[in-house]
Amino acid sequence: MRVFLSLDADVPCAIAEDEIERICELVLDKEGVQRDCYVSVSVVDDARMQELNAKWRAQDRPTDVLSLECERPDDPELADGEPCELGDVVVAPAYIARQAEGFGTTAADETRLLLIHGLLHLLGYDHLEDDEAELMERREDELLALHGTDRDLSGVVLTRHEGE
Repeated sequence: MRVFLSLDADVPCAIAEDEIERICELVLDKEGVQRDCYVSVSVVDDARMQELNAKWRAQDRPTDVLSLECERPDDPELADGEPCELGDVVVAPAYIARQAEGFGTTAADETRLLLIHGLLHLLGYDHLEDDEAELMERREDELLALHGTDRDLSGVVLTRHEGE
C-alpha cells in the first residue's frame, strides 16, 4: 500500500504523516484488502474544500472530509497483480478543528475518525440508509479503537452521520 500525501501551503494537519499512513494500512488490512493499493490523502483549507464539495457533491460549502473513489480492490477488470488506485480522501483541518470543539473531542481524534470514515467510503461503505449508517459507524468505532488501543476513547463521540 502506498499513501500519497498532499498538503496545501500553510495548512497544518492535526496528525502526522506517519500516523496517516498507519491508519490507511490498518483500515485496508482489517478490511481484508489483499491487493496493493494507492491512496491519496489531501489536506486542504476551507476554501479549497468548498470548491471540491461544490464540484463533486453540488454542495457549495466546506465540509470535513470528501472521498473521491477511483477503483475498488475487488474490481474484476484489474489484472492480477495490478495495483488498485483506490482514490483520494480530502480533509479540511480548520473545519475539523471547529467541529471537534462541538463534539467535545480533539482535532487529532476527529481527524483520525474522519480519515477512517473517508477510507471506508473508498471501500464501498455508505450511510445513506439507517442500516448502512449503523454498519459504517460500528466499523469506524472498531477501527478507531484498534488504532488507539493505548488511549482512553471513552470521551470521544464516534458517530457523525445523523442528518446527512
